[in-house]
Amino acid sequence: MRMTRLDSGLTVVSDAMAHVDSAALGVWVKTGARSEGEGEHGIAHFLEHMAFKGTAKRSAREISEAIETVGGEINAATSVETTAYHSRILAEDMPLALDILSDILTQPTFDPADIERERNVILQEIGAAEDVPEDRAFDAFPEAAYRGQALGRRILGTRDSVGAVDAAALRKFFDGHYTAGAMTVSAAGAVDHDRLVDAVSRAFETLPQRAAPVPSPARYTGGIASEAQDSSECQWILGFEGRRATDPKAVTAQLAAMVMGGGLSSRLFQALREERGLVYDTSAFHWAFADSGVFAIHLATTADEVEEAETVVLDELESAIEGISVEELGRAKAQLKAGLLMSRESCNARMGQAARQAIVYGRPVSKEERIAEIERVAPEDVRALLAEMVQTAPTLVGIGAMAMPSVAVIARRFGGSGRRGPMA
Repeated sequence: MRMTRLDSGLTVVSDAMAHVDSAALGVWVKTGARSEGEGEHGIAHFLEHMAFKGTAKRSAREISEAIETVGGEINAATSVETTAYHSRILAEDMPLALDILSDILTQPTFDPADIERERNVILQEIGAAEDVPEDRAFDAFPEAAYRGQALGRRILGTRDSVGAVDAAALRKFFDGHYTAGAMTVSAAGAVDHDRLVDAVSRAFETLPQRAAPVPSPARYTGGIASEAQDSSECQWILGFEGRRATDPKAVTAQLAAMVMGGGLSSRLFQALREERGLVYDTSAFHWAFADSGVFAIHLATTADEVEEAETVVLDELESAIEGISVEELGRAKAQLKAGLLMSRESCNARMGQAARQAIVYGRPVSKEERIAEIERVAPEDVRALLAEMVQTAPTLVGIGAMAMPSVAVIARRFGGSGRRGPMA
């Protein structure tokens, strides 16, 4: 893997793969939902949609036809902290993909008629998410964990906020956030780094040479969110403060999530589904952001089983804090390492990994370094970190016809006050 930072501030990173005939090329913008100011909720995602709706030299149809004429694909995605625009093409078509990506990221038109059409598409997305209890739970979870902050807001926005977006607002957000210092161009597959750097420097030479705007610092708050609905289905999420992406213990938090709910052999799957049949789905996860993180457990069950399932979750957390075996941590490590190594067979995955490493760590991170980091974690490290995390303020989300336990009760279960601030 190689990385070059241009004088403009734009970063170029590549990961060459021998014996492949294709490449994946993407542009990661260090701008996502948490970059939105007051009155801009959902605008980062709206802007992502508009990038494909026409530029100064291509219509929306010409963009799609150009890439599909050579058998390629183009897409984009908005997350909490970044927006990614990417293409998969044959190696010889890399110049075309780069031209299209630079075109949509330097010369979007924001035609009012296109804005109205895309507004309707996004409103349909919001409606589709509202129809799925699991989506509602995972939208409500960060809102409760990061009360009153852009980091916790829903990426899609609300009906009202999306309804207020116009061309002037899109142009203002674009001009303020889509700068050279905010962008990382990443490629993987049949790619030559030096040629890529030269082509990127020409393709993006008109970008404003400014750094990425720094969002407001995140502050984990914890909290409770519930929504009663007339359905037998219940979605339940319990979370605590985790670790930021660059924290040395972030990988320990990830392994803790794997031990608790990372697969069919995990503690929660075995205790909740295999031994008692209390849930039809359960998992644990750790979300690591630039300056914060959150560890959580998710249950999908029915109203008459949720109370017992909650008790089992708390019991299993207590049990893990008391001790984790070398064997179960070994399984979690194997899953994490296998996922890392298997993903390296994909141009798209390696492109995304390279971009994220450049953004988060400021440098490429080799697979050997990642594996060594995983291997250094001991059972006692996981146990100790779990004990720390569960003493922070709980975040509790419930969707369905269920009685919600008090967060204070959960906090007392683990010896915490439920009011502890962010961990150092």
